[in-house]
Amino acid sequence: MQKNKSAKKVIAYNRKARHDYFVEDTYEAGVSLFGTEVKSVRAGSVNLKDSYCFVRDGELFASGVRISPYEKGNVFNRDPLREKKLLMHKREILRLAQYVQRDSYTLVPISLYFAGSKVKMEIGLCKGKKLYDKRDSDAERSAKREIEKLSKYTERYD
Repeated sequence: MQKNKSAKKVIAYNRKARHDYFVEDTYEAGVSLFGTEVKSVRAGSVNLKDSYCFVRDGELFASGVRISPYEKGNVFNRDPLREKKLLMHKREILRLAQYVQRDSYTLVPISLYFAGSKVKMEIGLCKGKKLYDKRDSDAERSAKREIEKLSKYTERYD
C-alpha cells in the first residue's frame, strides 16, 4: 500500500497573520533547513509569530521564524532565529518582490507543514489592517458566533 505523498501535516500556524493583515494571495515555498532543525520541526517546536519574509539579491528569506534547538543536537544546532532560505521559482520571487516594492504589500508566513517528507511554508501576500478594520472583523466574528449559538438554541426547541 502506497502512502499519500500530497497529504499535509500542519506543524505551526500563524494566527496573528489573518488578524493583522488582509491575505490577498497565498504561495507555497520549500524551506531550506539543516538536519537538527528538521528533527526539531518534527517535534513541533516552531513559532511563526512576528515573522515575515523578504527578498534579497533575488532570493527569498524568512526572518523571525523560531525553530527551537534540538535537545540531542549539541554542536550541530543552529541559531534558532537565523534567516531561513525559502525555495521558489525565480519568476515567482521576482513577481513577489515587485508587489512588495511597488504596491506596499508584505510577505507573511501563514503556516509551516510537511508535504510528504518535505518541509513547506505557506506565504501570504498581505496588506496591513488598520485598527478599525481589526475591530470590524472582530465584530463580524462575534456576530457569526451569536447567530450560530442562537440557531443551535432554536433547533433544540423546534
